Amino acid sequence: MRRFSRRLKLTREGKYYLGITLGVGFAAINTGNNLLYLLLGMLLSLILVSAVMSELSLRKLSVTRRLPLRAQVGRAHLVEIEVFNHKGKVPSYAIEVEDLRAGQPADKRCFFLKISPTSAQVAAYRRTPARRGRDHHTGFRIATRFPFGLFEKSREVRAPGDLIIYPAVDAVQLPVDLGSKSGHSGRIIGRGGGDDIYTVRPMRDGDDPRDIYWRKSAGMPQMILRERVREARPDVELVLDVVRPSQVSSEYVNGFERRVREVASRAVAHLKRGDTVVVRTTTNQRVSANRNTGADPVLRFLALVEPVDESEARSQQTKLHQNGSNGVTNGAANGHKNGSSHAPRTSKVAPTARGRA
Repeated sequence: MRRFSRRLKLTREGKYYLGITLGVGFAAINTGNNLLYLLLGMLLSLILVSAVMSELSLRKLSVTRRLPLRAQVGRAHLVEIEVFNHKGKVPSYAIEVEDLRAGQPADKRCFFLKISPTSAQVAAYRRTPARRGRDHHTGFRIATRFPFGLFEKSREVRAPGDLIIYPAVDAVQLPVDLGSKSGHSGRIIGRGGGDDIYTVRPMRDGDDPRDIYWRKSAGMPQMILRERVREARPDVELVLDVVRPSQVSSEYVNGFERRVREVASRAVAHLKRGDTVVVRTTTNQRVSANRNTGADPVLRFLALVEPVDESEARSQQTKLHQNGSNGVTNGAANGHKNGSSHAPRTSKVAPTARGRA
């Protein structure tokens, strides 16, 4: 964290106090009254004491921010602010910390009444994001009005931090099974760790004793083992159109955000059902997720996706064709990366532009 210079601001009470001080000083000079000079000296001494004590409160303070692991549009999350007082003997009083974010007003504050020497105090504020994307925290503004509330002295420290805001997710009712084009259920059967029995065979060294088929093993010279079914669902591909037309309107921006929200909702619903999901944009950017990885890769990808111009999209497609890359090749490569021994059957689900009520 890098220090910046102090800033001093008069409070409303401080303005009244300063006006009274100037009036007493003007009267003392004009009249030469010793009592007025004494009163003027007392008023000025309070200003001096306020400056010294506020500086002592602000010195040797370090601030730490603890962001949540994930955040989502429309859902409140807590951000913890910890202030540590490195002074050996002097406490800090009435410390107010503002969390500064790039391009957004500093509307989140934490107040610490007293921070003892060589100790820390923790406070938290609640925030509900209104838009997805990267929330860039730039630093803190540390301020105090101690001791008399006449002046507010503050300084800013730089403490960058990023928080990815995931898009909102709605409840989506999926069909019972996608099915393939030929009308089959889409299950791929083989040896694995499912619930159903695939076949039985004699037990060999290294087999799991928990798979012994005791009913068949009774009266047999060798233990009989059950081999279970491996079930694999085909990949589900969700396509998001990110090509921005030349004439951009507010309706397009709102529609794009609705499409991102719908793709996120469908992806989460498929993952909860156990499907492997591939989210692909029309510029051939893609990300995949399954039950093991959870929805974080997809939601992070959708949180950062932005529309691109038509010219930029055409240039990207030209580069892809020159490199010999296309959607089919990338889809097969993703299937091998996911550890599948079979070519995934992809079901494309194109989101509509209609929003949910």
